Amino acid sequence: LGVALTTLLVYALKGIAPVLSLGVVYLLVVLAVATIWGAWLALATAVVSALAFNFFHIPPTGRFTIDEAENWVALAVFLVTAAVASTLSELAGARAREAERRRREADLAAELARLLLGTPEPRAALPGAAKRIADALEIDSAAVVLERVQGDGRHAAIALGEHGTLLVPAAAADLARERVAPALEALLAAALERERLTREVVETSALRRSDEIKTAVLRSVSHDLRSPLTAIVAAGEALASPALDDADRAELTDAITHESARLTRLVDQLLDLSRLQAGAAEPRPDWVSLEEVIHAAVEDTGAPPDRVRLAIAADLPLIRADATQLQRAFANLIENALRYGAGHPVSVRARVSGGRILMRVVDQGPGISAAEQERIFIPFYRGPRPAGRGAGLGLAIVRGFVEANGGHVHVESLPGQGTSFVVALPLPTPTPEPVPA
Repeated sequence: LGVALTTLLVYALKGIAPVLSLGVVYLLVVLAVATIWGAWLALATAVVSALAFNFFHIPPTGRFTIDEAENWVALAVFLVTAAVASTLSELAGARAREAERRRREADLAAELARLLLGTPEPRAALPGAAKRIADALEIDSAAVVLERVQGDGRHAAIALGEHGTLLVPAAAADLARERVAPALEALLAAALERERLTREVVETSALRRSDEIKTAVLRSVSHDLRSPLTAIVAAGEALASPALDDADRAELTDAITHESARLTRLVDQLLDLSRLQAGAAEPRPDWVSLEEVIHAAVEDTGAPPDRVRLAIAADLPLIRADATQLQRAFANLIENALRYGAGHPVSVRARVSGGRILMRVVDQGPGISAAEQERIFIPFYRGPRPAGRGAGLGLAIVRGFVEANGGHVHVESLPGQGTSFVVALPLPTPTPEPVPA
């Protein structure tokens, strides 16, 4: 079609320029074909153009013959010029296509680098990277997996070194292997290595922090253990003195008994905390009376009757729980309230409210600031008030035992207005009535 239109155009230009010089017009068609369809079709177009130029415009017209020698030279020059021009155009087009291909590959590599290296979890970025590869290759789907898998009849498996496999449709395997696999393999290796190094840094930091915590815990526990032991040793040595009278001996004996109970309580707390943190404190639920558990907890504290005031609702149902764990938790709460209650009586209340059982331990002490209300449940944390401080284990054990039995504990307090620890326990599900025989 291009040759035909050019032949008609030459007819129109004969009145302007000599016929032999108008052969250059055919080069426009040859260059256009070379640019769009390549050199081979351009060479064929050059030959057809030479034949049309010869037949329609070089005398004698209407025949494929040439009478004058100069016309042969003009036709030969036209053919050579058309061949060279088409070849150069093909080379330029090929270079342009190669540059565009490399640009797309660079864009793809940059996008893959952003996806794989821009996240601490390369595995989470694999679906996005696979979609980007599918878009770049203009295929329906692709997948990147961090394992060596085999392809099937429909999909080809391209190994990415030792790190994974790229799965693409079989028809696009060569293109993916040439354009995508090398860059993807390098990026995947870098992302996994970065993840490994990051994990090692985190683990190292965690170990360093753990060592610091262990050191602080050992210092705290050693001090708490040394105090009653020192008192017991000193009282025991003093008992051997012959100068003591009966009153002094009784006082030293009471001191040994008191410090021994304090030491036993601290050891029990350490054992409870270690079982909770190791996940070995599994509750043994049974039907228990919460009122009886509270009375037993008050007895465990050894507090005088006038120091603890009970207000327990008469309609409390039985609950499914580990009575020993709840008793230990309630005793810790009451001891804590007595320690910080500034000598005032402690109130213990229990009732059903909002589909659950609420148990409150209320003191009239100095209260707890909002900044401390969550920290007090951390093991070995002790507040800023030095008077009467414990080992920092009681409230951590309370939370562990209460939550192990399906409950929740929190604190309500304002500075200078006392503190209320609230334990919420779930109501039991109704048990089926036994069917009469």
